[in-house]
Amino acid sequence: MLNVTRPTPSHFGIYVTDLERMVAFYTETFDLTITDRGVGRTFRNELVFTSASPDQHHQLVLASGRPADAKFSTVMQISFVVPSIQHLRDVSARAAVRGATEIRGLNHGNALSVYMRDPEGNTVEIYVDTPFYVAQPHGDPLDLSKDDETLMRETEEACRRDPTFMPLAQWQSQFESQSTAHASYPA
Repeated sequence: MLNVTRPTPSHFGIYVTDLERMVAFYTETFDLTITDRGVGRTFRNELVFTSASPDQHHQLVLASGRPADAKFSTVMQISFVVPSIQHLRDVSARAAVRGATEIRGLNHGNALSVYMRDPEGNTVEIYVDTPFYVAQPHGDPLDLSKDDETLMRETEEACRRDPTFMPLAQWQSQFESQSTAHASYPA
């Protein structure tokens, strides 16, 4: 069970046209495990539940039923956090082999991100957090051909030039103070 003290985003689902292709893309690109699949009794679409964590039965649900002629995805983005900059490189390469398009890197200051379109045009982000905070939106080009040390040094230098810069720990402390002040859920 997840330990939450207020409503917390935990999983999402998207409609897809080619269910098996999309299951292969997400499980093979992001190492997600299929936890269950089937047709719902009341929701008559085929559902495939996937997760990267034994603490959550599902984090991404793929549902049949997206019309083949759908030209626009209402999904703004699906984001996956990864443990390292090297994972950004590795997952991007796997995604490209599996049909991702429009792959591009952005340095948000607080995170290093790679964006792409999955095989059905949904925007997917993979990112790794940094120990810095700058106000968002913030996006500079990200060149993953540079080594990790150079990327982090350049990121910190760019963040420190931003007047909103602060160490992440300081921003987290401010967030906690705001959350506590506005909390309406019992602990």
